[in-house]
Amino acid sequence: MAPRFIRRTAVAGIAAATLFSASACGGGFDDGGSESPQSSGPASLQILIGSSGAAETKAVQDAAAAWASGSGNTATVTPAQDLTQQLGQALAGGTPPDVFYVDAGRFADYASVGALEPYGEKLSDKDDFYDSLRTTFTYDGKFYCAPKDFSTLALEINTEQWTKAGLTDADIPTTWEQLTATAQKIKAKGIVPLVIGDTRDRVGAFLTQAGGWITSADGKQATADSPENLQALEYVKSLLAGGLAQYPKQLDAGWAGEAFGKGKVAMTIEGNWIKGGLQNDYPNVKYSVHPLPAGPKGKGTLSFTNCWGIAAKSKYKDQAIKFVEAMTSVDQQMTFAKAFGVMPSRESARDQYTQAFPADKPFIDGADYAHGPVNAPKMDSVLADFDAQLSALASTDPKTILQNLQKNTAANLAG
Repeated sequence: MAPRFIRRTAVAGIAAATLFSASACGGGFDDGGSESPQSSGPASLQILIGSSGAAETKAVQDAAAAWASGSGNTATVTPAQDLTQQLGQALAGGTPPDVFYVDAGRFADYASVGALEPYGEKLSDKDDFYDSLRTTFTYDGKFYCAPKDFSTLALEINTEQWTKAGLTDADIPTTWEQLTATAQKIKAKGIVPLVIGDTRDRVGAFLTQAGGWITSADGKQATADSPENLQALEYVKSLLAGGLAQYPKQLDAGWAGEAFGKGKVAMTIEGNWIKGGLQNDYPNVKYSVHPLPAGPKGKGTLSFTNCWGIAAKSKYKDQAIKFVEAMTSVDQQMTFAKAFGVMPSRESARDQYTQAFPADKPFIDGADYAHGPVNAPKMDSVLADFDAQLSALASTDPKTILQNLQKNTAANLAG
């Protein structure tokens, strides 16, 4: 099964459409949640999470129970069957949970209609969160919500395939040029050099390495049709066309980690969730992790993250903020990291994390130069179309792809 962070669903688009429709029809939200008087007494917090599995559910429930016991409140943690659908319906229906996971790719949808309480500036040590993560959860100049944890992309190398190709540590690529040269050596040995996912969630890393992106930093302008993005897509196309890289579907794999785990390739570009995937499905695979090769404008990777959203309509906002602070303390984040493999969102936890998980250092180091997802609302259909075109990049003109993305993004941002 493909890991979290990879797929967007039609249901998600429906839920988002429902949310926007409710807002447009007068059933929306405001940032202050004035409809609901605030309660200063003991809170009964309802918390909705999008759990990666039993380990995460138990860890969050245990942490919530400990906080409730020590604070005199109650906190009920519910793992969603489909977080986007359930949250969208609850927000549109005016009965949201008090606290909930907000995927970075959905954040602007919720913030733009006033569904979220912008409490970020009220957090103690708010500057301790990685700057790239704070930026991801900033909308219209407001830092909305505390990053829960995060993942980044890195380069994974299959040790057995690397050795079969006659390569050493000196061949580990640190630039695009070196990636091409190393891939050519691997191909010459009859081994597929690289497998990479065929969507913006993987190919997008090359855009950042070239100095480009889909929108401006504030999410207000379309910047897709740029020389930087063209250079990036032309480079990725050259890898695909030259047989130096393949998409998972070309290798009869559901995602890159599957092809990598089955020993079909020497390299892949995936996030730190690959560790759990390989442990579960391919426990005997030996591999190493390295930073992504730098592009013309330097290092670049993508980050995948959630924040702890607080509903604008919650009547327990003060208590909810205290709950979030407890969940994002260094000690609690390290407990979560050990329980279900996420990386702490606080910089002050960095040394503890790398000491506990030294092999994951390239992932956490990526926080210094990681780029979050498109930070603009209602971009689902635009980005889905971009993904569809990327899946055919080997036989499509990159300039045409970017022109279409520019036109669609600009039209969407214009309303």
